[in-house]
Amino acid sequence: MADDVFEPLPYKLISADSHIAEPPSLYTDYLDPQYRDRAPRLEVSPHGGSLYVIDGVNDGKPFVTGMGSLSAAGVDPKAIRIEEWKWDDIHKGSWDPKARLAAQDLDGVGAEIIFPSIGMVLCNHPDVGFKSACFTAYNRWMADFRSHAPDRLFAVGQTAVASVEEAIADFQRLKEMGFSCVMLPAEPATEFEYDDRRFDPLWEAAVALQLPISFHILTSRKESKAIADAVVEAKEKNRGRSMAHYHHTLIRANQDLISTFLWGRVFERFPELKMVCAEADAGWVPHFAYRSDHFYRRHRFQHHVEDMSKLPSQWIASNVYFTFQDDLVAFESVSMMNRKRMLWANDFPHSDSTWPWSQQMLAYHTQHLSDEDRRAILRDNHIECFNLPLN
Repeated sequence: MADDVFEPLPYKLISADSHIAEPPSLYTDYLDPQYRDRAPRLEVSPHGGSLYVIDGVNDGKPFVTGMGSLSAAGVDPKAIRIEEWKWDDIHKGSWDPKARLAAQDLDGVGAEIIFPSIGMVLCNHPDVGFKSACFTAYNRWMADFRSHAPDRLFAVGQTAVASVEEAIADFQRLKEMGFSCVMLPAEPATEFEYDDRRFDPLWEAAVALQLPISFHILTSRKESKAIADAVVEAKEKNRGRSMAHYHHTLIRANQDLISTFLWGRVFERFPELKMVCAEADAGWVPHFAYRSDHFYRRHRFQHHVEDMSKLPSQWIASNVYFTFQDDLVAFESVSMMNRKRMLWANDFPHSDSTWPWSQQMLAYHTQHLSDEDRRAILRDNHIECFNLPLN
């Protein structure tokens, strides 16, 4: 970390990945009435705190998470409590627009791209109708939320990808509602994967609507089961190894998705498609791209991989944007990546957030960069990626 004495940046930062902590009223007030008896809800934990409960996520079992998972930005690591905090204990900026703007001012953040929190878990729900209804409720609520400061609060809408046709309709609706990006579950609800040509009309629509698509960590069914198993093991055996191991695997689903779009030739067919790889860090990207080229040069013939119009690393460099927060390796690897595809974020209000000391951290992490590269990664790339109406 940099010294306590540092020079704040002369411009406002943009966070490419922040989050909302969805208030329970989002589901009671905005969810289709036929689903409200199953709505995500708050319950009291054995420790007296608040728990968000979502029924039927993993093999029919409920997903349960405490407030410390939703909002612990700026809290001393030793003081974070997952299941002991109540809803009223978390930072008001997690869900209140006025308090949020004040909080981001404290961190020097002038605008942000807001992702869901509970909505990430809902990506893994097996009931597609319920999931779609929850996403519709979230999109309506978020449209109201960002109306308090539309020049600062930019948002990512959600689609359940129930079918290609429904996803296209969702994209069109979200564009009309003013959303800057669309977040998709890691696995679609269809029987075929995202690189299947039957999905081509959706990618065509994304390009035509100028809507980037985004895949966030923790939105894969495989990840959902893995974290549930890790939490159980950590509790039953009273050891943190399982959770530590799980945190090392968080980025795997995003890497798999990049591979799907790359080797499935989606980028080849839609070279203007923008994919945002959210909160999976970026320090690993140069090696991932290099190994992709190695496979292409050395092994594509024996595995019957079609020729590409350019190297895999070049497709990654042109089509995939990466958000990250506390990733010194990413900043040190700028020369080995497309710096125009690097998107810094402060992840407010989650526990992995760099809020409220982002300025101090960035003074150290970016000290070797040119002013142009620093500004690009901390602000200008965001404007280009999400088509933000900012200077």
